[in-house]
Amino acid sequence: MRGYFGIGVEGISKAMNAGGLFRTAHAFGASFVFLIGAAYPRGEGAHADTSDAPGQIPLYEFADVKSLRLPRDCRLVGVEMLDDAEMLPSFRHPRNAAYVLGRERGSLTPELLALCDDVVKIPTKFCLNLAVAGALVMYDRLLTLGRFSERPVMTGGPAAPPPAHVFGPPVERRKRARARLVRPR
Repeated sequence: MRGYFGIGVEGISKAMNAGGLFRTAHAFGASFVFLIGAAYPRGEGAHADTSDAPGQIPLYEFADVKSLRLPRDCRLVGVEMLDDAEMLPSFRHPRNAAYVLGRERGSLTPELLALCDDVVKIPTKFCLNLAVAGALVMYDRLLTLGRFSERPVMTGGPAAPPPAHVFGPPVERRKRARARLVRPR
């Protein structure tokens, strides 16, 4: 799978839920995890994060929304139950993304929602546990961006092998750029 992703939370009320989110992020191959305006006591989170994700992948801690910094070309995707949010099963995940969830007993702040490039919602009757919601988002990303074979039409039917990777034609740089690199002696 090309690209990268990170996942984080704005504020937390339970370190165990953040620990569960970070452990799942580590398992799904996240490039980083982050916190906005939250203290994360690793000792408490370690009860759910048995992989010690912050010891294996970068953990970024931002004091508030204004201090949030993401890599260039990284889209911020909010996960929130808003009427105008896009349904997760219909969402096309960006190649480079940072997903952010709200605290367990609240929502993403309007200040953070204003920074989001996209906002998605999981089609459920009510809000889910923080770690469960994050796991669903990461699983959906894996399903849609990963290279898996099509599901069989019938239950128990044979699965086709995944499609072979096709390389595109070579990419040539502009002649001007190449001319600057090659100088006569």
